[in-house]
Amino acid sequence: MSRVGFVAWLIFIIAVPLFLITGSVTWAFNSPGLYNDGFEKYSISRASGITDSDLRQVGEDIRSYINSGDEAMDIQTRIFGVEQDLFSSKEIAHMKDVKKLVQGVYVLAIASALYLVVMILIGFARQRGRFTQLLAKRLTMGGGLTLGLLILFGAVAAIGFDSLFIKFHELSFANDFWQLDPRTDYLVRIFPENFWFDATLWVAIRAIIGALLILVAGSSYLVYQRYESWQEVMNSLKGARVA
Repeated sequence: MSRVGFVAWLIFIIAVPLFLITGSVTWAFNSPGLYNDGFEKYSISRASGITDSDLRQVGEDIRSYINSGDEAMDIQTRIFGVEQDLFSSKEIAHMKDVKKLVQGVYVLAIASALYLVVMILIGFARQRGRFTQLLAKRLTMGGGLTLGLLILFGAVAAIGFDSLFIKFHELSFANDFWQLDPRTDYLVRIFPENFWFDATLWVAIRAIIGALLILVAGSSYLVYQRYESWQEVMNSLKGARVA
């Protein structure tokens, strides 16, 4: 294999965890169930003064904003029965940054998926059926890499999710708009830190399931191929003995 080919397939292996993780993050940000379950679990209605039905609408409005071309988020809701703007100018500015970050995740998810598909098509076009075994090996390596990265992340998060959460914000945002006060800012009342811990776990579980499916499928195929090769060798030996 040429150096260019080696690098291309190395990127392919890296693209597997990139797709699984960014795809799971994309799913999470667009999952009504994740939002609503968090609102219920942490009694957000009682803490915020916003009814459960209005909270569900707020979640829908936030998802719509993230996926829209709108520059600034504009959400009104009833707080203790009074219709008003939900978020302050600082919160709106932070959500503008969040939107850019999430849309960047969308781009990575699409780019990694396209790269995987293109490389698979190129492989089959060049090697036909012989490529299946090579593909299984590379997917198995990608699935294993995903599990390794998530296990490492899980170990770090278990030691101190609070510190990891703060470090993520420091690295992801160039300003301090993310430093909000739960006494006055509804963005952190509605989405407390424990909600984000659950969301992170939600993403990790789905990425792990995807990695395990790839790992099991790839490994099973490789084991089957070895068994087939062993059977051919044994049949050849039997034929030689008979002759």
